[in-house]
Amino acid sequence: MTKRFSVQQVVDALRVVLPAKAEQVPLHEPVFAGNEWLYVKECLDTGWVSSVGRYVDRFEQMLREYTGVKHAVAVVNGTAALHICLKLVDVQPGDEVLVPALTFVATANAVHYCGAVPHFVDSSLETLGLDPGKLEAYLREIVDVRPDGCWNKETGRRIKAVVPMHTFGHPVDLDALVDVCQRYRLELVEDAAESLGSYYKGRHTGNWGRVSALSFNGNKIVTTGGGGAILTNDESLGKLAKHLTTTAKVPHAWAFWHDQVGYNYRLPNINAALGCAQLENLPTFVERKRSLLHAYQAAFAGVEGVQIFREPSFAKSNYWLHTLLLDEEYADFRDELLEAANSAGIQARPAWTLMHRLPMYAQCPRMDLSVAEQLERRIVNIPSSANLEANHGEA
Repeated sequence: MTKRFSVQQVVDALRVVLPAKAEQVPLHEPVFAGNEWLYVKECLDTGWVSSVGRYVDRFEQMLREYTGVKHAVAVVNGTAALHICLKLVDVQPGDEVLVPALTFVATANAVHYCGAVPHFVDSSLETLGLDPGKLEAYLREIVDVRPDGCWNKETGRRIKAVVPMHTFGHPVDLDALVDVCQRYRLELVEDAAESLGSYYKGRHTGNWGRVSALSFNGNKIVTTGGGGAILTNDESLGKLAKHLTTTAKVPHAWAFWHDQVGYNYRLPNINAALGCAQLENLPTFVERKRSLLHAYQAAFAGVEGVQIFREPSFAKSNYWLHTLLLDEEYADFRDELLEAANSAGIQARPAWTLMHRLPMYAQCPRMDLSVAEQLERRIVNIPSSANLEANHGEA
């Protein structure tokens, strides 16, 4: 029997899961159901609202305890966190940094802030993130590995680092990527902006990179309004991260002495207070999102031409954004589906425009990106808020 694809059938399946009376169902909205009001009010009552205060310290401690990473430095947003991560591993102007073409623009922008050049690499159908096997085969052809690093034979530039992004919360194959980094003398910097609450082989993301970056934007699983964090298991880098993000000011009771160019990137206490309350509920948020997966799977069980993306076998994902994957033969229906869903009050969106298609990055080096280009045509993100949990049990 020939498969048939119906946009209306997909929209109807979404309606089965989503609140029937809601005029608009957002793609992802924060849930404030804990101590947010209490903690933020304390900041207002005491006047401790800026970048010094007990909630900043507590937020960093909670991040360390939850992720198992030894050092956490809270900053103003995820892009700032990634920028400092690249500085910490000594990315220099003119270096190349390997980043997925399928990512949010901040990943490439952070490279550009360092004066470095994004070098775009392909994705995996299994993870939606960077493909270590395809990357290794590509590097084997284009680089020279020398005592002073990895050098691109085609451009003459040093390739300093690789930045995998855990797409929609799904971890990339980190063991395989670590092997590639060791073989080609590359620094590993995890863009874990979307993967707070996600685990690779039982260990939280952010533990494989020499440094890693988190985001707490308003649409993330945990939010501080804005906000981000730098994670590292390297004590010296943890101290340097805090120093650089505090304008490189040498501690003193009254004197203003800065020993290098620093950045005013520290997270305000009032934002950290919000984050502390959110982190208290993170396990519940993850459980609800994984329960929402079951509801979507049941609703789409009989829908032809589309599938709900599932975490790779080696991972436990936070399912930050639930993802529909259209069959390749029906990829041309993507925009019609987006129009129909949004017209029905169901916010849905495509994947990001691939980085090499953006005007400022069109001339950057890149490998064959056929999988990323395929995924760009096929991905539709659907409502994923933790308050949509439907009590269908644990995934």
